[in-house]
Amino acid sequence: MPRSRRRRPARPDAEDSLERLLSSWKRTETRRGAEWTVQPVSAAQAQKEYSCPGCGRAIAPGIPHVVVWRADGVLGDAADLAARRHWHSHCWRIG
Repeated sequence: MPRSRRRRPARPDAEDSLERLLSSWKRTETRRGAEWTVQPVSAAQAQKEYSCPGCGRAIAPGIPHVVVWRADGVLGDAADLAARRHWHSHCWRIG
């Protein structure tokens, strides 16, 4: 069987590609006069059950959703990240 002559693209550094992936998914939105950081969670990454603050229902493991935290909080980044909440994607969009 003949060999393929296609050139394979160079592999990016694993750490660099992970950082690029995370930064491309994370976004900042303005809601209710505040800046919020919104990061989607895929079905494969959703491994625990959470309670959605929008509807009060459970977000079961395996359900894609978003994690949301203040981007402009007064108490600092660490406090904002500690106060993050998991929302159903639909609840966040309509909230």
